[in-house]
Amino acid sequence: MPPRLTASDRRQQILDAASGLFARKGYQGATTREIAEEAGINEALLFRHFPSKENLYWTLIEELCAARGRPQKIRRILDKGGSDSEVFEAIAREFLDRSARDRELTRLLWFTALENHELSARFFNTFIAEIYEELAVHIRRRIRQGTFRKCEPLLAARGFLGMLVYHFLVQELFGGEQYQNFNPRQAAETLANIWLAGMQNPASTPDGEHRAGPGLRGAQPGNGANGHNVRAGKTNKHEY
Repeated sequence: MPPRLTASDRRQQILDAASGLFARKGYQGATTREIAEEAGINEALLFRHFPSKENLYWTLIEELCAARGRPQKIRRILDKGGSDSEVFEAIAREFLDRSARDRELTRLLWFTALENHELSARFFNTFIAEIYEELAVHIRRRIRQGTFRKCEPLLAARGFLGMLVYHFLVQELFGGEQYQNFNPRQAAETLANIWLAGMQNPASTPDGEHRAGPGLRGAQPGNGANGHNVRAGKTNKHEY
């Protein structure tokens, strides 16, 4: 007879079985009966560890996110400081340096967004909103210092992270790496500096040129959004 598993080991066995099935079939497609069979147990024992299918799915998301620790890592990057290029390239590398578990989590989240909006909203409020807020605080500070152009900080944060997430989706989920497999460090540097070139205030440098990073030049002096002039200290309807 095989040794009896501890409650902790049994719980992990169920999570491992559920993770693979949910990632392949989605929240609606994978049944608790299938998960129990994959784990080599009956449904009654599964429900003893996880009271509902939704609870099991959310536990998977929580544990994958906790293992990654992304909000804490981004906070450390922002606290450490450095030049804008150093800070945003480090954040970009953190997002683009993905493991197999990250790809699994992404698939779970996509299924959640399509099949169970409540879980999707819960994920955003629990794990993503914090990252946006942390980044927006940093961007708002740089706007006040005159280094970044006037804009809505939260939208700027969403734009930056959106570039990184979309690149990952194209490469890892949509098969883009089969055509061109970009080095994650190179992609992080390029995308961070493209974003910085659009964010930096031309009036903050003596010659009106951006200093986003090697090989990138900013807009012509005085050119802001839609060709309008950008002047240091100019205000608009937002309070920064």
